[in-house]
Amino acid sequence: MTFARLIAGPGEHELEIKKSRFICSIDRAATEADARAFHERLKKKYWDANHNCLAYLIGERNEFQKANDDGEPSGTAGMPMLEVLKKRALLNTVVVVTRYFGGTKLGAGGLIRAYGQSVSDAIDAVGIVERRPFFLLTVHSNHQDAGRIENALRASGYKLVDVQYGSDVAYVVHLDEAEIEQFRAWLGELTGGRNHAEVTGQAFFEVPIA
Repeated sequence: MTFARLIAGPGEHELEIKKSRFICSIDRAATEADARAFHERLKKKYWDANHNCLAYLIGERNEFQKANDDGEPSGTAGMPMLEVLKKRALLNTVVVVTRYFGGTKLGAGGLIRAYGQSVSDAIDAVGIVERRPFFLLTVHSNHQDAGRIENALRASGYKLVDVQYGSDVAYVVHLDEAEIEQFRAWLGELTGGRNHAEVTGQAFFEVPIA
């Protein structure tokens, strides 16, 4: 199963090649309007730069794509930037690479490598997360056993996300699908089969990946 990949958060990374500065700014963008607004902000921030090149991928199937060279030779900036986003399989991501020319021409091949590396390094700097589905399971306990079960849950490594008090005590944990049967077996052993875990919902969480 494949999961949606996103950058972990916004960021900026600078690279210098033959005295030219390449500053890659990266963020999430849910719409093309978001991506354009991000580009405009960067153009104002780096108003004195030689180039502010743009690339973005937006949509669950990358329906919206853009590559803009902003004055660099055609195909040497925006497209290499976009190709890095595709290679990393990212969704809803916008990048702007700002270039301050250092006096030495890099040639078409050098520009392609520089803009691609700038984006790749920025992605490495901010990190990538996968949006994975987790199941919410609820465990009901009487008040007499509640303290022991809660202590065991907190020490177990399972993710306890909520505790609800009423006529009984309900513990809500979130688990990967592969962990559900293992958790139920653990709970049965802990409580002598008196308590059971019921799937009560599903939620998506962002998990960092290497």
